[in-house]
This record gives sequence, C-alpha cells and structure tokens, in this order.
Amino acid sequence: MVDLTRTAASPPVGTSELFQILRDGVPRTRAELAALTGLARSTIGVRLDALIEVGLVGPVDTAASTGGRPPAQVALMPRARLVIAADLGASHGRVAVTDLVAAPLATREAHIDIAAGPVPTLTWLVETIDALLDEVGRARDDVIAIGIGVPGPVEFSTGRPANPPIMPGWDGFDVPGWLRGHIAAHVLLDNDVNIAALGEREHGWPEVDHLLFVKVATGIGSGIVSDGQLQRGAQGTAGDIGHVRVSSAGDVPCHCGNTGCLEAVASGPAIARRLRAKGHDVHTSADVLDLVNRSDLDAIQAVRQAGRDIGEVLATCVSLMNPSVIALGGSITQAGEHLLAGVREVVYSRSMPLATEHLVIAQSRAGSVAALQGAAALAIGYALSPAGIDELVAFAEGRQLVS
Repeated sequence: MVDLTRTAASPPVGTSELFQILRDGVPRTRAELAALTGLARSTIGVRLDALIEVGLVGPVDTAASTGGRPPAQVALMPRARLVIAADLGASHGRVAVTDLVAAPLATREAHIDIAAGPVPTLTWLVETIDALLDEVGRARDDVIAIGIGVPGPVEFSTGRPANPPIMPGWDGFDVPGWLRGHIAAHVLLDNDVNIAALGEREHGWPEVDHLLFVKVATGIGSGIVSDGQLQRGAQGTAGDIGHVRVSSAGDVPCHCGNTGCLEAVASGPAIARRLRAKGHDVHTSADVLDLVNRSDLDAIQAVRQAGRDIGEVLATCVSLMNPSVIALGGSITQAGEHLLAGVREVVYSRSMPLATEHLVIAQSRAGSVAALQGAAALAIGYALSPAGIDELVAFAEGRQLVS
C-alpha cells in the first residue's frame, strides 16, 4: 500500500512518485492529487502529461459535481502497456502476456529442453512472445517488462544463471542482454522456486506475510517470503534446502557432488530410484504418482518417507524463520496427503510448540501456475516501481538514465 502521508520534510513528488499514488487504480482529480502531494495544479499537470504520454494513466468517467462542469479524473490504464511472464522448466515452457494488474490476456505452454542451451531456449521464448502478441493484437513496443523463472541458481542483480546443475551452457549467460537485443523491455531473471513463492503468496495467501514455498519435483528447493517480501539472500541462494544433509540419506550421492543431500533421497527421481530397487518399473515422477494413485503400498510408503525427510529440514526452517504457512508445490505434491502427512509428522514433532501452534502446512493453492503468476508479479513490480516509471518516461523523452 502506498503511504499518502506527506510532511514538510518529505522529498518533492516527481513523476514516478505521483504514479505510485495512482497505482491503486482509484480515479482522482487534479485537485485531489494536488492536495495529496502539496504540488501546484500546474506542476501536477506537467507530471500527469508525462504519464499520459507513455499511456500509464488516462482520463476516466468524471466525478460528481455540485454545479458546473464535473471535474475530470485520471487513473491507471491497466492495458495501456503489457508485461511478459515466463516459467522455463527443465522440460516445460509456459509464457503469458498480462496487463499491468496481472490479468492474463493470452498464454501458451510447450515442451522444451532447457539443457539444449540458452540460445535455442530464448529463441523459442521470443517466437512464443511474438505469437502471443499477435494473438492479442499488440506490438513488441507495448511490452515494458519481462519476468522469467529458470530451474537453477541465479545472480538476481545481473540476471545471469550461476552454475545451474541441470542447465548446461547457461552459466554466466547474459539473459537480459540477449533478450533486450530482440525486445526493448526490462528483463528480470530469477530462480523458479523464488518466483513460485512470489506467485503463491500473491495469489494464494495474500494476507500472509511469512510464507515458505517448497517445490518437490525433479529437484527440491524453497522460496522465502518474510515481512511480505521475497528474500533472496546475499548471492540469491536463500532457500536452497535440497542440498541440506538429512539423517536417513547416509552416503547416497547427489548430483551436486556431495552425499546425503535431501534432494538425493526425496526428489521425484530419488523416489523412483527407491521403488526400482524394490522391483517396480518406474522412471519418472509421473510413474511414481501412477503407483500412488493405484494404492501401491511401496509407493505410498516411499512418498511418506520422502515427506519425513523433507520435514526434517523444514523443522529447522520453522525454528529459523517462524513462517505462518508452508505451501508445497511441484509434481510430487500431487501425491496429496501421503507427502503432506510425512512432512507434518516431523515438523510438528520436532519444532517448538509456539512456532507450530498456528502453522499451516498445505498443498499449493496456486498450483502449476504459481511460477507464471510470480513471474508476472516480478515484472509488474519493477515496471510500476519508481525506477521503472523513471526509465519508461526517460525512454519516451529520448533521455538515457544513468544506471
């Protein structure tokens, strides 16, 4: 929520600060904006002209008048500009065009192979964006920000993947720079679990300020929301719980090079490996879920044990973070209560009662679109921030902001 309280010590209201007042979509007159900001009507007019020029605000139905001509009102124009949201997984790609309040206008999903490298994957992304823009009758110039999630560590400040285990060829690749060579928009790249946490909080638990989102699929990771903000840590690796050692793992090797990692015993491939050792013909997470759905006892016990292993790590997270909600997403969570029961069993028995008294451990409310919704929120968050507005206005005026 924007703080509209101003004092004599408050800094002057520029164009981007004025927009933050209008960002809530509430129509306001120039007189109301002048009263809120302390600016002269003429100055308000100049600031509004800049915002109208780039299409972010515009006139709406006039306000009621006690006599004479009704005063004109202005408000946010949600569809004047667009953002792109992209969820790039190991084998899936989901892309959406949304307006400035995250309403999807068009979406597309396809099988991709992120291990093919950045150029083929990003070429597919640009082609998909163009197809979606054609579908909604808009142009590349209407796009002001692109939010992308990828299945690996990312240095968020640069938008470059950092030694991603399942993304060969992506390490250090300048994703924002490459995309800006095709679409003149601000590009934000983040780990897929981080943006899923953002989407889960925005669309599943908007009233919750302390949330831990856990993805259990090919790998295991978590995204942390604290005080309503996504927490990435110093280098962007906060929440990488998949490589925490767990007691039941022993010396089981992990693809990270260590042994005994949570991911090595509780991820989809790890559960499938455990079931193959018992004679079952399973190779993928889908195979595991198929066995669970057929009430296979070995599969149910394996998923329950995976939940216990995850719960062992999450019990420590609860002590460190004290979240209100732990939401579990990813393909393996489709096993339903079998996984959740294992998690709850350990978390509630190993954590302090005060930390678990009101703790909710539940399946993701946003489901498979959590990451896509989070990518949209990430893009909109920047596009409508003071920095994003200043960048857009400067571009429209032919100026270059010094970064």
